[in-house]
Amino acid sequence: MTIANANETAVDRMLRGDPQLVDVIPAKEAVDGLGDRLILHAGPPLDWADMCGPMRGAVTGIAVFEGWAENLEQAEEAASKGFFEFAPNHDFDCVGPMTGMTTISQPLMVVENKAFGNRAYCAINEGLGKVMRFGGNDEEVRDRLKWIRDVLGPALGRAIRAADGIPLKSLVGRGLTMGDEMHQRNVACSGLILRELAPHLARTTDNPGDLADILAFIGGNDQFFLNVAMAMGKAIMDPVRNIDKSTVVTAMARNGTDFGIRVSGTGDRWFTAPVEMPEGLYFPGYSEKDANPDMGDSTIIETIGLGGFAMAASPAVAGFVGAGPASEALNFTRTMAEITVSENPEWAIPAMDYQGVPTGIDIRRVVETGLAPTINTGIAHKEPGVGQVGAGVVRAPLKCFEQALFAFAEKIGVA
Repeated sequence: MTIANANETAVDRMLRGDPQLVDVIPAKEAVDGLGDRLILHAGPPLDWADMCGPMRGAVTGIAVFEGWAENLEQAEEAASKGFFEFAPNHDFDCVGPMTGMTTISQPLMVVENKAFGNRAYCAINEGLGKVMRFGGNDEEVRDRLKWIRDVLGPALGRAIRAADGIPLKSLVGRGLTMGDEMHQRNVACSGLILRELAPHLARTTDNPGDLADILAFIGGNDQFFLNVAMAMGKAIMDPVRNIDKSTVVTAMARNGTDFGIRVSGTGDRWFTAPVEMPEGLYFPGYSEKDANPDMGDSTIIETIGLGGFAMAASPAVAGFVGAGPASEALNFTRTMAEITVSENPEWAIPAMDYQGVPTGIDIRRVVETGLAPTINTGIAHKEPGVGQVGAGVVRAPLKCFEQALFAFAEKIGVA
């Protein structure tokens, strides 16, 4: 098989993927090997000693939430003494935004790729403000997680099962025509999926107060669909792994310290480099001096051709993340087309005469052009416990792609 043929196979698997939201279940039931005191995090592998502030904040918060520590101070001491195990979400078929905490009692959304039979998982989006994905860890944050575990998660599971699952590709296609790019702007898709879920939530939720709270929570959370899209991205990309001679990127992820990529032809090996600092806009009272370097598994969105790659579908995002005037949004998408193998005709962009989103990041083209993938991202405060302070755009470090290309060349016997 030639590299071109291998990459055609990779893109074909991406395009044939049929992701559907099929359930919400506790993590301990969903994820094989997820045990007590094991904390899954965003990005490539990371030890406690190398974790940034918001990642440490989330670790201590989730430890108290799970009952593994009585308070944040005890949790921090336990982490420093090796009481917890840490592993990347991607090693357990999971993804998580920003800090990406995944532990045994959290409810996980289940996306099944019907074309290939694999499943991927992501926690439910917590909403806006001070939240654990941005390093928030106080009692308010933990109480919200308890409500998600005890009320929202089970209710969503019942509703999704009653709906017999929700197909996601067509929903995303519609969202692109309504101004979403699926990473920073999910307003349309969040509304569309709520419209799908609402009748089933009404039929399967006995407590009217709970139903009202659930509808208000989802309706007031513009980022609710983000986590669904992330699990969708993971479910689409996992069947693309381990194609001999393919140079297509299967995962991009960051943990606030390192940025890592995986490439189809080199399996599950991580190629890492220090993560970049986002450029963007900050909430009142904050500036770049407060910002933490980029983090999260949400770059799986760009890996499937959405987010920064689909900026032309969402010119409003260009202004929101400080990427320039709305007219610049088209240029982001045109540039990303230079480093991809193909396009996805099912995810078309009206402003570009219904051209499909750029699909299949090719490490050779990234290195040859020097054009690193563009990523839309949130910005966390560098200190634990504070939360989100802005949003922006960041570039993947070229070093990851250079390392991957050298390793790929060595594997296929090219000097």
